[in-house]
Amino acid sequence: MAQPPPDVSEDECLPEYRHLFCPDLLRDKVAFVTGGGSGIGFRIAEIFMRHGCHTVIASRSLPRVSMAARKLAAATGQRCLPLSLDVRAPPAITAAVDQALKEFGKIDILINCAAGNFLCPASTLSFNAFKTVMDIDTLGTFNTSRVLYEKFFRDHGGVIVNITATLGSRGQVLQVHAGSAKAAVDAMTRHLAVEWGPQNIRVNSLAPGLISGTEGFWRLGEQSLERRLQDQAFYCCVSVLRRSRTNRIYRAVHFRSRHTLTCAPVVHPSDLLRSIPSPSTTPQPFSSLFVRA
Repeated sequence: MAQPPPDVSEDECLPEYRHLFCPDLLRDKVAFVTGGGSGIGFRIAEIFMRHGCHTVIASRSLPRVSMAARKLAAATGQRCLPLSLDVRAPPAITAAVDQALKEFGKIDILINCAAGNFLCPASTLSFNAFKTVMDIDTLGTFNTSRVLYEKFFRDHGGVIVNITATLGSRGQVLQVHAGSAKAAVDAMTRHLAVEWGPQNIRVNSLAPGLISGTEGFWRLGEQSLERRLQDQAFYCCVSVLRRSRTNRIYRAVHFRSRHTLTCAPVVHPSDLLRSIPSPSTTPQPFSSLFVRA
């Protein structure tokens, strides 16, 4: 039986890291990452911290984010504040943001990464199940963005990056709930980018496909896991299903959190280099973002 990549089931910091971007690119910035205790959110937090950023990682499970925060701080030497919140509950978000501002004094970047998903035919999908995914993905993204706007971004500016999915741009069986939720987030991103852009708030989306090594990957593959594990080609046929898995995503998010369009389209990872932007206010030279060979 073919074996999956050896590290797909764990959220651990990278044993080694080569900087694509300048190591101090996010020095003294503060990022608030929902869903930061595992998967894509965990890796985004790690790489931000490896570039000088302090982070707040938030999830419903305080034990999970607390353990993740200890790993991240030990690996990077940066500060990481773990917080418990449910993105469906604005009062909980407000309390968490207040605590983050008390700890760091500011929040520069918001990464909306909290999400929920599972496989289910539309014909048997319960009304409550559909609503739950919409509440977490769509309302959760708006709730967190709105609270950050009220608490800090309106007066100080900031960056919002929404992690969506390719489901919103193409049809797929068993995923009407997730595809609908992500499509709504993509539309929300465009509207907020236009509305909040004049206040120096950049709003962007990144839409990855399946990412190995994440909880979502295994949840979505659970029903056909045995069949898939019989075929090693399963891990090779999609470009992002490499051992480095989340690495392509965090680099795209990192790029878009630092230099990007004021009003931006949804960007798929493969499109990133075709969407190199005109920088916004008084940027560094573009070449200064990257490590020289």
